[in-house]
Amino acid sequence: MTSSADTKSLFEEISKLTTEQRNPHSMDIDAQSTGEILRIINEEDKTIPYAVEKELPYIEQAVEIIVKAFKKGGRLLYFGAGTSGRLGVVDASECPPTFGTPYGMIEGFIAGGKEAMFRAQEGAEDYEENGAKDVIKANVNERDVVCGIAASRRTPYVVGAVKKAKELGAATLFITCNPRENFNIKEVDIAICPYVGPEVIMGSTRMKSGTAQKLVLNMLTTTSMIRMGKVYENMMIDLQMTNKKLVERSKRIVMTITGVSYDEAADYLKQAGGHVKTALVMIRAGVDADEARDLLEKADGFVRKAIELKLS
Repeated sequence: MTSSADTKSLFEEISKLTTEQRNPHSMDIDAQSTGEILRIINEEDKTIPYAVEKELPYIEQAVEIIVKAFKKGGRLLYFGAGTSGRLGVVDASECPPTFGTPYGMIEGFIAGGKEAMFRAQEGAEDYEENGAKDVIKANVNERDVVCGIAASRRTPYVVGAVKKAKELGAATLFITCNPRENFNIKEVDIAICPYVGPEVIMGSTRMKSGTAQKLVLNMLTTTSMIRMGKVYENMMIDLQMTNKKLVERSKRIVMTITGVSYDEAADYLKQAGGHVKTALVMIRAGVDADEARDLLEKADGFVRKAIELKLS
């Protein structure tokens, strides 16, 4: 049973968070027209990329840790609650179709489990042991990277997950939207703290904080995938042809990069077993599918390097 002293302590802790302060620019938003409400929200949203920009050195360090883990067979695992947890799940779920990553290589966990993606599971985030249990259940080990996501930086579920991951030898990251100087989790390798200031609606961290977190997550996975050879020029080349749209996108990528016709692209992809990277090397290096795969293996999966190996 929670004591009145514990309740008051929690009240005081939350009251000091930047994400729980009132925004002076939206004090009378309830008295404004629809157009003015939208303008206020938009003006506040414009500040978010600048907050993220200040964190680029820390995001860079995080990417290096993630890439190092991937090359050793490790995983990137997100742990969050509410909006933060949903953002982690969404980012992780989009990597297999976009970059051809195996399911489980990047995974998101949310307090309350899968049901919490669609309906808030009240109280699920309030206990550190819940986060720790999910980390243990995920078989986290020293090869993995665990990234906690919490706008407030105090969410017990996330704190518990990061603590347990650290105990198990995993590298740890933390994304929060409160100032770096207020960061109180000492046992974390890299903290990423885009300070977006008070929300337009006090405490509604699905707004500016959620947007900032989404931008950071985009950077972490996209940059890591580029560093893993899953992009050629500025095109996704390791996508999985799991639906009609992705089948046609694969053909368009091959056509755009190599200049072959629609039918030729389809034929090369068929010979390559539907693997875009293999098809590209076949065409650009003038080799068959087997040699293209061999070149890609020697080039650690980088198409540009594989082509250069043949043509140099």
